[in-house]
Amino acid sequence: MSITTAKVSLLLPVENQVRELDSKILLACIAARRGFTSYIGSRREIHFNITSFPQGIYLSKSITAASDMMFRIMRKLGHEIGAWDEEALVHLPPDTYYSRRLSPAAMIHVSRFFAWGEDNAELWRQYPHLPKEAVIEVTGNPRNDLLRPELHAYYDSEVAKIKEAYGDFILVNTNFNHVNAFTPVQNLFQPIKEPDEIPKFGRAAKGMSRAYAEGLRDHKHSIFRDFQRLIPALDKAFPDYHIVVRPHPTESQKIYHDIAARCRRVKVTNEGNVVPWLLATKALVHNSCTTGVEAYVMGVPAITYRASINETYDFGFYRLPNLISHPCFNLDELEASLKKILNGELGPADGDDRKQIIEHYLAAQEGPLACERMVEVIEEIVKGRRKWPKPGVGTRIYGWSLYAVRTMVKRYKDSRPASHNKPEFQRHRYPEVSLSDMKERVARFQQLLGSSNELTVERFLNQFFRISA
Repeated sequence: MSITTAKVSLLLPVENQVRELDSKILLACIAARRGFTSYIGSRREIHFNITSFPQGIYLSKSITAASDMMFRIMRKLGHEIGAWDEEALVHLPPDTYYSRRLSPAAMIHVSRFFAWGEDNAELWRQYPHLPKEAVIEVTGNPRNDLLRPELHAYYDSEVAKIKEAYGDFILVNTNFNHVNAFTPVQNLFQPIKEPDEIPKFGRAAKGMSRAYAEGLRDHKHSIFRDFQRLIPALDKAFPDYHIVVRPHPTESQKIYHDIAARCRRVKVTNEGNVVPWLLATKALVHNSCTTGVEAYVMGVPAITYRASINETYDFGFYRLPNLISHPCFNLDELEASLKKILNGELGPADGDDRKQIIEHYLAAQEGPLACERMVEVIEEIVKGRRKWPKPGVGTRIYGWSLYAVRTMVKRYKDSRPASHNKPEFQRHRYPEVSLSDMKERVARFQQLLGSSNELTVERFLNQFFRISA
């Protein structure tokens, strides 16, 4: 007799809340309809409390070397691991991507790999160290489900609040976390103390050659300066519109607030998921940003502002968002294109070439949701077994000892002044979520999914949420 889904838990870690939380809640709701119980919370805190969760399937958002030890611990404790890569949609060139985003030591512990689309799957298949037994499922990604028209109503209340607060606005999304990170150590290069000092790699440069990282740094700095000039220019050129600047989740917002203080209608916010902001805006301005992809899928007019050009990075790294947005190469072009959009003369970027590109990169744009496809794969894993594998006592004790050492080392490193994981950064990346808020989000998804069955939403260990049928 095979085990049932009701006996298997899903662990859904969230790193960047504004980007990931809603999609993980949707996944939990769909999983609950199939009998699974899901646990959702901060990825960092789930790792620190991994020994307190029931045996189940951990769905990782990355497969980097940073996961090596944690995956090893989870397997010793009896957890299965499924994984996707949040950064595999808009990705680095293969060799750099492989060294930065994939770890052979982590991948051997993964039962299933969930790809955004065929481009992602091909990227993984060509990886020289892909385990022979690796199974890649082209399911799409939960974040992509939120872009589909049938789920837009989930954000109706947020869209209404945004429009009430900002009226007609132009959305400017930034992604300068490589050179304007929340803490300096997260940049491509760490700050130097002496003029002739050679800067050391920051966390963002892991897996890159020095030449590639230096080129990316220089290009990003150039675009960053372009956007610092762009924001006040938009404020001046479009007096009937607010300019809403939405920084990357791990960017420092100080420079944008300084610019806003010198303007009349510029507002800076990183509140909530980007989807309702795209639904509420008249137009998006970005450069090489994943939000450009989201805007295209949702039919929102988007401009990629390319006043600084470097084809190595613009199309070797950021090919997808730049190809499916209207390109503008100076402020005059940008203002002219925006006026056409605002006057209804220019819509979203279109054309068969762009459609073919997005279909290659993004699965599950029609038919079953990506979350539904993922849950079907998980069901196959569970139903194909007579019982859930339980490690021996010695193996579990070894897992506990590895966990204890890792936790002690991590806690110590996080307490150091130079740490990038300071409490203020963790609160910025994953603010507290109330039980009432979580229940309300789950109820909204249930209504859109056409389910009359109320799900149970409760606290677990005070800082996580358990969602079940």
